[in-house]
Amino acid sequence: MQYSLLTAETSNLLPFQGEVSFHPNFYSNEDAIHYLKALQYCIAWRQEPIRMFGKWMLQPRLTALYGDPNVPYGYSGIEMEALPFTKELEQIKNRLQDFTKQEFTHVLCNYYRNGQDSMSWHRDNEAVLGNKPTIASLTFGASRVFQLRPYGKKEPKLSIELSDGSLLLMGGESQQYWEHQLPKTKKVLGPRINLTFRKLIS
Repeated sequence: MQYSLLTAETSNLLPFQGEVSFHPNFYSNEDAIHYLKALQYCIAWRQEPIRMFGKWMLQPRLTALYGDPNVPYGYSGIEMEALPFTKELEQIKNRLQDFTKQEFTHVLCNYYRNGQDSMSWHRDNEAVLGNKPTIASLTFGASRVFQLRPYGKKEPKLSIELSDGSLLLMGGESQQYWEHQLPKTKKVLGPRINLTFRKLIS
């Protein structure tokens, strides 16, 4: 069962267990262009090695972590040390906190240089995030299709087009019962920067 591609604002996309909402116009086109250009140059982008299926390989995207430098964050064998928030990231964090009424201590930044950069199926369920984390995912740049499916199953699959300036919020039990990915595509030529804000528990 394949859900149709969703682009409109929603209160909850998930048919069961978990909360995912989509806000396509969280930032105006002008603001989204500004942040895409600023973040391309002010973020300390790196291509980290990752362990998959028993082998080490370079991640198919660039990443960086910002937040409290005393609280490290790791996933899939990667241990990241946070850098202090830049002016732009601080501005975005403050707006997100006002909108969501949630506290965010860190942001994992992802730079998808083209349609061949991607993120495989996973859950954001590290212990340092707590049992029911809220993940605020912002898109600046090219639209990409984001997919969700129940953990441990291949169907049903839910697809959402994450457009420029949009916000996707994942909360409640979504990281326990659902996994997500950003698949490769041949259609996208432009870059996309994705900021995923979260609260780490020290």
